[in-house]
Order: sequence, then C-alpha cells, then structure tokens
Amino acid sequence: MEQLFISAFITLFVVIDPPGCAPIYAGLTKGADAAQRRNMAIRASIIAFVILLVFALFGQDLLAALHIELDSFRIAGGLMLFWIAWEMVFEKRTQRREERAERATREHVEDVSVFPMAMPMLAGPGAIAAIMLLQNEADGLEESLVVMGALVAVLLLTMIALIAAGPLIRLLGDRVEAVITRLLGVLLAALAAQYVIDGLRGAFTL
Repeated sequence: MEQLFISAFITLFVVIDPPGCAPIYAGLTKGADAAQRRNMAIRASIIAFVILLVFALFGQDLLAALHIELDSFRIAGGLMLFWIAWEMVFEKRTQRREERAERATREHVEDVSVFPMAMPMLAGPGAIAAIMLLQNEADGLEESLVVMGALVAVLLLTMIALIAAGPLIRLLGDRVEAVITRLLGVLLAALAAQYVIDGLRGAFTL
C-alpha cells in the first residue's frame, strides 16, 4: 500500500504540478487581497478534487455516454489556456482589473477559482487521465482509497503553494512582477499549445 501511495502521489504531483501552477495563480490574482487569494485557492483545490473524484469514479462511463474523447478535453483546454496566456502577455487582464477596480467594490474581484485554476489548470486533461488510469489499476476498495489519499495530499500541497505564491511574488515589486507575469504567460501559452498538439495527435492517430 505504501508503494501504491508513493507511486500515485508522484504521478499526480508531476501532472498537477503545484510549483508550476503557483506563480501562474499569483499572476492571475493580481489585485486581490490576501483573504481573497486564500479563499480562491481553497475553492480551486476543493473544486478540482470534486472534478477528479467524479472522473475517478464515473469517468469512463461519463465520457462514453456523452460520446466525448479525452483528446477533445485536451484541445478545448489548450485553446482556453492560450486565451488566458495571451491576456497575461499583453497585460489585458491587468488593464481590465484596473478599470474594474475604479468602479467595483472589494467583493467584485475577478474569481479565477473555477476557471482557469480548478479547470483546466488543476483538474486538466492530464490529471483526469492520470486519476482514471490509477483508479482502473487499483484492485479493490482499499487500493482505491489509497489513490484518493494521494490525490488529497497533492491538492493540499497545491493549495498551500497557491496561497504562498502571491505574497512571495509581490515582495519583488511591480516591475519584476510584470516581467514574471509576461514570462509565465509565454510559458502558459506553450503549455496550451502542447495540450492542443497532444489532443490533435491523439485524435488523428490511427
């Protein structure tokens, strides 16, 4: 059981990639205060867990019933992430937040917990495929619970990383933050392109 937990934990940690998601989250939540960033990080982690739990239990049947292939998730998620990346690189999100801040109250800060953080960043096609595969390979209820335990551990680490990323980046100052945000936007665009490429490759592989 210990080996199964370690194997599942490493697999999910690599796929979900908390260290990679954290700085992107910090860039997406620029303008939010500490409480709002914390709440969005908690919500994103919980929602991602629910999504992955549903796919772990019913993923195969759900996709088959809707006639949807996992490659379709990859392509759609990649296109959505590319739009977010484009806004990060050209500071469209920053401009929109500044305009909104002038007329909105504290409660109206843009909520990124559901999209793009929970889906497709945390519970993306890779994580969905990984949890479905791990559950299919689990033998019995006990091993299934071990896999779920590994998922919970990874998402807890992810939540902590998301909460800590914002303050660390903000300590660097606005100019450094702007450079980091644009750089992360480029990296996110590359990740989005990879999602689309993987989806197209899988869809057209005979």
